[in-house]
Amino acid sequence: MNDNSTLAADDMLREWAVQPTEGRDWDAEITSRVRFLQQTLISAGRNRLVLGISGGVDSLVAGKLCQLAIDGLKTRDPGAAFIAVRLPYGVQADEGDAQASIAFIGPDRTDLVDIEPAVNAIHTAVMGAASSNHDLPDEARLDFERGNVKARVRMTVQYEIAALNNGLVVGTDHNAEGITGFYTKWGDGACDLLPLRGLNKRQVRLLGKALGAGPELHEKPATADLEDLRPLRSDEEALGVTYDVIDDFLEGKAIADADLRRIKAQYLKTQHKRSDPPAAMGPFTGQDSQTR
Repeated sequence: MNDNSTLAADDMLREWAVQPTEGRDWDAEITSRVRFLQQTLISAGRNRLVLGISGGVDSLVAGKLCQLAIDGLKTRDPGAAFIAVRLPYGVQADEGDAQASIAFIGPDRTDLVDIEPAVNAIHTAVMGAASSNHDLPDEARLDFERGNVKARVRMTVQYEIAALNNGLVVGTDHNAEGITGFYTKWGDGACDLLPLRGLNKRQVRLLGKALGAGPELHEKPATADLEDLRPLRSDEEALGVTYDVIDDFLEGKAIADADLRRIKAQYLKTQHKRSDPPAAMGPFTGQDSQTR
């Protein structure tokens, strides 16, 4: 599949299709996803879950599921805990939403790590190394890539917290983000377990409603908020297609041809994020010492 014209919708849906929204038992969804978190944690021999809380609906829902899972484990392991992590870059524009999410989740512990010094240090060092390069991208591209640094620093922080606390890092990726590759590779795309997989965006919102979140939280417009030049830029603006359209596609509903082309193009452009890195196949078996 090398181009948009040869990529069939079925190829994308084979892994990413979701069950219809209509008729879903959200209480059963909560129960099964809480059990998934518990079983994965126990199987790994860990007793802490770690998740960055941004103020968006995905981390809100994943965080509440984490806390419910940990609450259910405390009778067998009093040391079990959910660690919510706030990871602002300086002052976050929607900090109030992040704090409202924390209040709703009620985590056992909240850690705060300002990533701005680390991100700026990395960016400054890279720019210094490239100072002799006269082909640097324009400011918008530099700002976009600094946003990816933010996502990767955030994940680095979460993994250190998890390592120091016998924990696993929880991801917030769902199928609408998965099929569009709308995440930073080795950033928010890196994690140990995914409790929202199998849902599209509208279903994540409905799960948030079933968990008891108010509409100001579970209906909040989605934004990655990684770019300084375009703060709180919506996901839908960046993607060029609405989540409602993506969700309809994932549920097997008809969408406009133009929207299907956009989704196909986004899928192809981000295919590398969903695949293992390509590896060279050597001409040796590993048993011939002469080739080592």
